[in-house]
Amino acid sequence: MITSPPRSPDGEPGNGAGPAAPGTPGTPAAPATPGTPAAPRNGTGHRKPSEATPYVDLTRAEWSDLRDKTPLPLTADEVERLRGLGDVIDLDEVRDIYLPLSRLLNLYVQATSGLRGALNTFLGESAEQRGTPFVIGVAGSVAVGKSTVSRLLQALLARWPEHPRVELVTTDAFLYPMEELKARGLMSRKGFPESYDRRALTRFVADVKAGKDEVTAPVYSHLIYDRVPGERLVVRRPDILIVEGLNVLQPALPGKDGRTRVGLADYFDFSVYVDARPEDIERWYLNRFRKLRDTAFQDPSSYFRRWTQVSEDEAFDYAHTMWRTINKVNLLENVAPTRGRATLVVRKGPDHKVQRLSLRKL
Repeated sequence: MITSPPRSPDGEPGNGAGPAAPGTPGTPAAPATPGTPAAPRNGTGHRKPSEATPYVDLTRAEWSDLRDKTPLPLTADEVERLRGLGDVIDLDEVRDIYLPLSRLLNLYVQATSGLRGALNTFLGESAEQRGTPFVIGVAGSVAVGKSTVSRLLQALLARWPEHPRVELVTTDAFLYPMEELKARGLMSRKGFPESYDRRALTRFVADVKAGKDEVTAPVYSHLIYDRVPGERLVVRRPDILIVEGLNVLQPALPGKDGRTRVGLADYFDFSVYVDARPEDIERWYLNRFRKLRDTAFQDPSSYFRRWTQVSEDEAFDYAHTMWRTINKVNLLENVAPTRGRATLVVRKGPDHKVQRLSLRKL
């Protein structure tokens, strides 16, 4: 059984909608933050031929048509187990949005295999390369639903016979331990890029991508809001690796010598950015906090248990403060500017339903 772990209110830190980089797909109509508006469309719903853009911009209906005859391999109960707290997702959403995406990714995996064959032909038998995992990055805001997207993709992609072994790793595992964050004065910056062991995270994905037989990562618990001492996640040569996190699309920082380094996203074969309006994400964030306060926070081991023992007003003042001073700031400064680096931007409406998608052209 695949289960969805409880999420802390700011333990999946950051946010995922905001100003777009020039030339990138923007937020839907009447955005709350600046972005590049969608190009005008003709009567068929497609862009006018004169409108040049690096993306193929698709409505929900247009995207849904692309699933071809791909069968739906999940039941309603499986979808319920995969969705995150507060997410509104059903079989129609899986059929319309995530089945076409799994088909597209399957085509990308097969095309990569074909390219590898061409490379082996060029290199000759003496230097023939064996296959390495196809790596997918999933980025976006806290509370935007990227964890549900990642789990759905893992379940759907594992049903394709070409790649049955699909692993999912979240960047939460590479947050510095709480003691280290306190020592560095970063507890109020948890989720910002500097709160992660970026070198270890990049090395982990590089080792998986290189085809190492076994690679390990720390294990993070949203219950205790920290790494789990002594536990490691073991990844053994998957067909596909999904890496989910707030800042996975950020470019590498230059080294002390000024030289450009290899970044995490340089190892991605495909990337998805889950987008929504900031005011919608804030509402989802606060609703999730309310549900967590009634459920996971009640656990005596929960780091956030203290917010079940104060008044509702005091607890929600805390949640609003976390949004305003941490998550929203991280969104605007770090997460949203990476949207234009994604292969696919998935835009949600106020009801969590995907409304539009933008796919980068090749």
